[in-house]
Amino acid sequence: MQEVVPINATNGTPQHPRVADALSAEDTSVRLQAALAAGSSADPGFLEPLVQRCATEPDFFVRDMLSWALTRLSPEVTLPRIRQELDSERAQARSQALHTLSKIGDRSAWPWITRGALHDADDEVARTAWRVAVALVPEDEKKDLAAALVTQLGRGDRGVRLSLSRALVDLGDESEAVLAEAAEHPAAAVAAHARATEWLRHNPEAGLDEAKRVVMLGPERAAAADAAAAGGAETPNTAEPVEPAQC
Repeated sequence: MQEVVPINATNGTPQHPRVADALSAEDTSVRLQAALAAGSSADPGFLEPLVQRCATEPDFFVRDMLSWALTRLSPEVTLPRIRQELDSERAQARSQALHTLSKIGDRSAWPWITRGALHDADDEVARTAWRVAVALVPEDEKKDLAAALVTQLGRGDRGVRLSLSRALVDLGDESEAVLAEAAEHPAAAVAAHARATEWLRHNPEAGLDEAKRVVMLGPERAAAADAAAAGGAETPNTAEPVEPAQC
């Protein structure tokens, strides 16, 4: 049976040393229980061990529980400490701090989402920053955000590119002009990513793979391919082979 991290029920005071120790336990389920216990108590005394553990926790589900526990504390206590982590040398600390900001959803944190965060060399930090920025950006700054995001087109693997596309799509019409300009970029990867993202704006339920296919074939050939596949016929070769788009 796994150890249950207790909360003192008689006076409401968490047993800080036990919870702090359990947050770094070898067993993942013990760490998960510890984060749950800390969040359930909503005691500001857990702020520092929770933040510190966010920077090193290897398990995704435990990290998410750590962020949840931090959202249970008062923003007046939590936000200043999380802001410090945005300048950490450890990429996971920056990424998890941004993720926690997205969970808190306090728009006063918008100025902390700097161009440095949006262009972070670490893909996970950058893609988290894109998501948080779109969630917190004031209406009158959406165009500037779109202009900053579009400079990252063509970056990373499929998952990174899809994250960026979704962020630009979520900005709505504010991204239209910058995507149109990027679609003419001399770098093939940037142009293809821009065109695929623009297609996604008009087909938000589709995925990036489908967007790539339409960009590669063109809308008419993609529709013809779908019709041929539905009818069991071979797709006619109506044009020269097209180099796959690197989206």
